Amino acid sequence: METVDPNKVPKVRFYNGAEIPAVGLGTFGSDHVSADQIAEAVYQAVKIGYRLIDCAAVYDNEKEIGGALKRLFDEGIVKREDLWITSKVWNSMHHDVRGSFEKTCRDLGVDYLDLFLVHWPFPNSHAPGVSVDSRDPDAVPYRHRDFKRVWAVMEDLYEKGLCKNIGTSNQTIAKMKLLLSTCKVKPMVNEMEMHPHFQQPELFDFLKKNGIAAIGFCPIGSPARPERDKTVTDTVPIQDPVMIKIAKAHNVHPAVICVKWAVQRGQIPIPFSVKPPKFTMNLKCTTEDPLTDEEMNEIKSIDKNNRFIKGQVFLWSTAKDWHDLWDEDGTIAGW
Repeated sequence: METVDPNKVPKVRFYNGAEIPAVGLGTFGSDHVSADQIAEAVYQAVKIGYRLIDCAAVYDNEKEIGGALKRLFDEGIVKREDLWITSKVWNSMHHDVRGSFEKTCRDLGVDYLDLFLVHWPFPNSHAPGVSVDSRDPDAVPYRHRDFKRVWAVMEDLYEKGLCKNIGTSNQTIAKMKLLLSTCKVKPMVNEMEMHPHFQQPELFDFLKKNGIAAIGFCPIGSPARPERDKTVTDTVPIQDPVMIKIAKAHNVHPAVICVKWAVQRGQIPIPFSVKPPKFTMNLKCTTEDPLTDEEMNEIKSIDKNNRFIKGQVFLWSTAKDWHDLWDEDGTIAGW
């Protein structure tokens, strides 16, 4: 088995001094990969050299991942402090963030998390595997007074040392501005969709200016994402002629170029795969053969502002469409 020295993998420093590996393994199985398969991928990935594992309660696989972690610890492959373990509080648990945190720790078999995120900024939820037309009858627009209560618990978990870092996910500039105006502890990170066809330069730059790191999900465009998240206008980053050309120059798959670009740009990609050759290359590529400045600029030029994870299932009854979730004109819909 090929391995990668984790000490050679770049790191990103948070404003509080914590250092997170610059690439990790995602664990969302897109409704088509079993929890056991994902747990085995975690086990193999850590043996290969991964040190960042991105989890979430809603993925419904944390118990199985906890079993893989126990194997790794019991076999002496890694110690707990060698790993960076991220998880997230799901929308339906905004009323009990502490309870969600404690269950995740039990399921994963750990007594602290390296990073705990608020998965979405509102409590709207959905059952597993629903269609794009499904709606939570109790769904509501964003309410900052409610999110402040959620964030206050996150701050308490951080201040007590139960999680080493806290952050947000699927935030927008408008919502982040509100949070920054009221929080005691600024988020260390925001997790967000980012790939060559959806680079989010305005939000990415806003985060950087405020000392907030960015974790990028769907870094290669998530071609195996749930059908509910696909529309006829979606593009495929790994089929872009620019990505194919650069991949040929480096003698790798275009997906590898997506990961290289993300790391060199300064974001933290969390590509998902259960196939060792693929997730090995996703890690190894960050330690060798960097992209040139010209190649980075070429990829910058192919941004299509094409959001793949639109979030339709989180809409409330009076929302017009999925655009209302993302505050694209700088205002919060339903506010």
